[in-house]
Amino acid sequence: MRKNIKRRAPRSEYTSPGQLSFTGFETPFYNQLDPSNRWVVLSSQIPWDDLVGLYNRHNPPRATGRPALNPRVLIGAVIIKHMLNLDDRETVAQITENMYLQYFLGYSSYTGEPPFDPSLFVDIRKRLSQELIGEMNEKIHGFSMKKSSRKDPGKPDGGEGGPDVPDPETGNKGEVTYDATACPQDIAYPTDLGLLNKAREITEQIIDVLHRKRPEGKKPRTYRKMARRAYLKVAQSKNPSRRAIRKGLKSQLQFLRRNFATIEKQLDRFGDFPLGHKLQRKYWIIQTLYAQQLEMYETNTHQVADRIVSIHEPHVRPIVRGKSRAKTEFGAKIHLSLVDGYSFLDTVSWDAFNEGTHLTDYVERYRERFGFYPAKVLADRVYCSRENRKWLKEKGIKLAAKPLGRPSAKAVEDHVRPGERNPIEGKFGQAKNGYGMARIRAKLSNTSKSWIASIILVLNLVKLAGEALLWLRFSAWEWLKYEAMTCVDPVLRYLRTKTRLRLSSEPGLAILNV
Repeated sequence: MRKNIKRRAPRSEYTSPGQLSFTGFETPFYNQLDPSNRWVVLSSQIPWDDLVGLYNRHNPPRATGRPALNPRVLIGAVIIKHMLNLDDRETVAQITENMYLQYFLGYSSYTGEPPFDPSLFVDIRKRLSQELIGEMNEKIHGFSMKKSSRKDPGKPDGGEGGPDVPDPETGNKGEVTYDATACPQDIAYPTDLGLLNKAREITEQIIDVLHRKRPEGKKPRTYRKMARRAYLKVAQSKNPSRRAIRKGLKSQLQFLRRNFATIEKQLDRFGDFPLGHKLQRKYWIIQTLYAQQLEMYETNTHQVADRIVSIHEPHVRPIVRGKSRAKTEFGAKIHLSLVDGYSFLDTVSWDAFNEGTHLTDYVERYRERFGFYPAKVLADRVYCSRENRKWLKEKGIKLAAKPLGRPSAKAVEDHVRPGERNPIEGKFGQAKNGYGMARIRAKLSNTSKSWIASIILVLNLVKLAGEALLWLRFSAWEWLKYEAMTCVDPVLRYLRTKTRLRLSSEPGLAILNV
């Protein structure tokens, strides 16, 4: 049996860096781009005109001022960022150094200049809203369905809803799979003591800023060193008791209340509000945080409505998932619909929600997208309430789930078999492990939603690129079959004619002439 030869690094001899010259280094840039490269293939399959048209409709160019950047460059840069799971600076650096990425962005030639400053990614994420990316996903799905029906004309055209034959009675068509997951935010693990300590440090910063702007009299005392020691006494303890934690919370609440009173006295000296936007926003946030922590301390509970778990990202809420790895995750909860292997983002919420109570809304959204109801819905038991089962039955939609009560022999056929819901679980794993959905690093609420929606867009583009390779193989086989039949047909006709003549001339073999 032949042994597989592993590809190893080139066996070039070591050369001292002092003997290398920059001008003598050979580069392959005189060669043409490889047409089988993944970025070249993906670039040829993406409906750029449709995506750019949607972008311009949501973000119309201004008549005055500096001309806007090329929308294809902006959309393509976001795709590159999430496909390679890079940060903003590294994405711009990779585009600057890689000629294939520049071709993907629509460049006519290689250039060593960066496309834009990395800080512009924040503004790009604000422009690429969740609604805009949702429309892009629908365009990509429709583009895929048109190409697949064109490549296989034998299949009935199902439009944008898929190639399935509609139900003659209800007109329902296609399958849809529903599920929800959480997208953890990139924040430090929140503790009540740590949040109060951070809030206290911000109030001390505000006191310093206000005193510098109007230094009247002696600087107010904040007891920051004493407060820091009290915090570290509990935080650095290996296993602090509940009594020690409660005592630490009380001391931080007292220091924070004292600082609030000092800030209010300082603000009374100003006619206009003297703090900048960032400090003013933090001041409002920590006031709400103080009220929540004081309420939990006085009632001796750990629950409060709209609980703040991060001062820098106050929109983040705890999502109780009950998983073995982490019972509580801190981030957004999303709901996903999977149709023909393409993902559609239905809901992004910072508050926990029961996805089963919104099943009718998700099915109606499917009807809005494709013009008809699905013929089959695959979902887990959280969606399978009596109300949902009754509503789906009225619409003529088959629910592939475990029936209520003792199942009959016929009902067993409608069960969700092992592996039927694996595709949507695989999409979640692909998005979290491959494209960074397990660590959302955007800071604002709208940019975080754009981050999540962009990853869903990348999932669909990867699916589209995989189908493109199948379409190429299908086209090559059709061409080969056509060329072969063009050459073989005359020979077959000649042999068929000679055989008929021979059979007709021999009476004993006439019975074989069919």
